[in-house]
Amino acid sequence: MRIFVCVKQVPDTSGKVAVNPDGTLNRNSMAAIINPDDMIALEQALRLRDELNCQITALTMGPPQAEGMLREILAIGADDAVLISSREFGGSDTYATSQIIAAAISHLGLNEEDIIFCGRQAIDGDTAQVGPQIAEKLEVPQVTYASKIKKDGNKLTIKRVLEDGYMMIETKTPCLITCVKDDDISPRYMTINGIMDCYSKPMTVLSFQELKDEPLINLETIGLKGSPTNIFKSFTPPQKGTGIMLEGDGKETVAELTNRLEKLHLI
Repeated sequence: MRIFVCVKQVPDTSGKVAVNPDGTLNRNSMAAIINPDDMIALEQALRLRDELNCQITALTMGPPQAEGMLREILAIGADDAVLISSREFGGSDTYATSQIIAAAISHLGLNEEDIIFCGRQAIDGDTAQVGPQIAEKLEVPQVTYASKIKKDGNKLTIKRVLEDGYMMIETKTPCLITCVKDDDISPRYMTINGIMDCYSKPMTVLSFQELKDEPLINLETIGLKGSPTNIFKSFTPPQKGTGIMLEGDGKETVAELTNRLEKLHLI
């Protein structure tokens, strides 16, 4: 049994977001982090591995620099890693990205008891589309917003979080699950032994040449030019003005606040 964990290196959007003239993010000018929801997916995979003693393969599509992120994932506990990297894949939208990742998983081999884990969504796009699209292209069942997973043979019991409660779902493997943070799920940290071992664990690089003949890839709909969706405009939102703190006696501050709001024609 193998668990594929799809991870993404994303810009740290807590700082200033830079945008290229073509509307794509200028990732080179921003610090890169592991997508937080993908860390939850990795933790879920590690918990299953603790029970079942299976293999965890971390998989990402990105530039060569994404190898550093995969080494971190290996140091946390993944057994091996796969980097999908080629200029032909650059600028892919969610549709193109999902077919490339699905083709890579098919190339590596998806067996009857295997599971694919993804984070709920990535903080750079917030679309939550890639995971479900991978499942559709591989023609496997999918369960989204999963918080607890139990496996019995080739059957999974999954707690799915809703806005007003939760539902319990049973599905068979192979399948794809997107994970959300739960109160008792926190990503684990790298260990000293993990850091020492991460460079001896296997890492495979899959390029355009290895994947171009895969049946799931349509060469006309990958990369920036082939992606069916385009960004019309992308920009950094203006910062809000600084607030005004009114101090002093309650009656005086209420009167001053009322006066200010009247001048702005808000009351």
